[in-house]
Amino acid sequence: MGGVMAKGLCANDEIPLLDQETEPAEFELETSITNHAQDDHTTVKVQRTPPFVILLTLLSTIGGFLFGYDTGVVSGATLPIADKFKLNTFEKELFVSITVGAAAVFAIIGGILNDKIGRKPTTLIASVVFAVGAIVLAAANSKATLLIGRFILGIGIGFASCVIPIYISECSSSHVRGKLVTFFNMSITIGQFISSVTDGLFCYIADGWRYMLGLAAVPAIIQLIGFLFMPESPRYLVKKGKDQLAINILRRLRGVTDVNEEYQAIKTACEEEVKANQLTSDRSIVVRVFTDAAVRRALIIGAALQLFQQITGINTIMYYSATIIRMSGVTNNCTAIWYASVTAFFNFIFTFVGIALVDRVGRRKLFLASLAGVVFSLLFMGISFQLEEKTAPDVTQAYTVVPDECATKFSTCGECTKDPDCGFCFTKTDDGEYVNSTCLSASKDLTSSLYGACSVNSSTQSISTTYTLAYDYCPSPYAWMTVVGMVIYLIFFAAGMGPMPWTINSEIYPLWARSFCNSITTFVNWTFNLLISMTFLSLSEAITEQGAFYLYTSFGVIGFIFFFLVLPETRGRTLEEMEVLFSGSWFVRS
Repeated sequence: MGGVMAKGLCANDEIPLLDQETEPAEFELETSITNHAQDDHTTVKVQRTPPFVILLTLLSTIGGFLFGYDTGVVSGATLPIADKFKLNTFEKELFVSITVGAAAVFAIIGGILNDKIGRKPTTLIASVVFAVGAIVLAAANSKATLLIGRFILGIGIGFASCVIPIYISECSSSHVRGKLVTFFNMSITIGQFISSVTDGLFCYIADGWRYMLGLAAVPAIIQLIGFLFMPESPRYLVKKGKDQLAINILRRLRGVTDVNEEYQAIKTACEEEVKANQLTSDRSIVVRVFTDAAVRRALIIGAALQLFQQITGINTIMYYSATIIRMSGVTNNCTAIWYASVTAFFNFIFTFVGIALVDRVGRRKLFLASLAGVVFSLLFMGISFQLEEKTAPDVTQAYTVVPDECATKFSTCGECTKDPDCGFCFTKTDDGEYVNSTCLSASKDLTSSLYGACSVNSSTQSISTTYTLAYDYCPSPYAWMTVVGMVIYLIFFAAGMGPMPWTINSEIYPLWARSFCNSITTFVNWTFNLLISMTFLSLSEAITEQGAFYLYTSFGVIGFIFFFLVLPETRGRTLEEMEVLFSGSWFVRS
């Protein structure tokens, strides 16, 4: 896991002279504002983002789109795949989690590639990997091929999550950097939403899962072709001693010919890096990061941002949204998928709030407000699960006609539905009461029982009395609270906790440590993504659903206190000013 030595990456050639003539004012607007109180005039420059930078950002964020699509599509695709390939519980978990595990490992490797070959080549490799993974999955005819395809996608996701935020950050100017980097997170949520819609569209046709998984190759190929015409990051080029090429690209990115001030700032940072390397001699980048107080502090805060983004349960909400919807009584797979797409839509649409506020309100305030809303929604969901458990109906009848283990083992709906072989059979009166309830063995399709009132051939099913088999949920008048809590969670999360860890991590490290530190924090994100997504079901069985959400709530409270004390505001600061910001006291003066 060792880092890449930065020593000698800046050449000592003569610095190229810059043409001081500026481009026409189409890239800057000068507005004269009259201050009537003091009778003076102030010139305010409103900078426009050149169209080329917008194109560069859109092509870059296709990587984020694929990140979201390939992690989101699995929730719907797993249902038909499990039926076709007869996947057991462990194989389902492995099908989902192998991508997350691969992404965690290859985020580290992506950081090394960032420094070795550059941002652009790493992005091109990610595009190829995404396309190959999608094609392998679309053509899969065995469990092994499915796992290989999901593993390949994890490689692409690891590379993209590591390189794209850095590339956008280094190619954008400080006045729009936060907004443009936030587009990366927005593209993830778009990918998640589009994947849920795609799941819904193709769930009605035979082998529709092949289209769900294979269509991801299309945007990957578009990014691959488009990125052939994109430039390398100017900061990386200066780091490699290619000063004139960096200047030319800066001019293209800024839309002006006078980029001397920005170039000199980058050059100075690079020269200071060389001097620091000479002082540290043979010390690796790992040693440098952890012995430099400012960078060490930035890394701890950056890693904590990614940690708390995950341990407050985002992937419990995203991966298990269908389970929550089942609590509302939706039993049809396609219907549940379409309802899940609604929650994904909220996640997508409120990402725009983050984009609108990130450079107005600031990173610190937006993140803390978002985290406070997440804590509230987690507490709300915990309470809703607790109310559902308290009001869950009892088993009122014992089925004795045919020996049935489920009918004799359990006394409540909650106990009955926790057993994967059993379902809760009941009928509902006009007054909303659940009566004639029995715990029965569920059939293979999980929509009826093997025996009793909820079986297909039951004589008790009549026009006047309709029995329902509840499998993996209990009927409850409070089920709506869980869905509302989930929507509130996604509204607050998407606006701040989703984009801010990526935005802040892309801008708080010096050039020599940027790739290494981002690869470490991305690894933290994926590691705890894997941990949370792999433990929710077992955690719910061990401490109940409400216990799991109360645990996530406690993590959120700890995170809020920590970030309130130590997270500084980074809005409006150049990338070269961050080291000064993190060299001061650990505690922030609010």
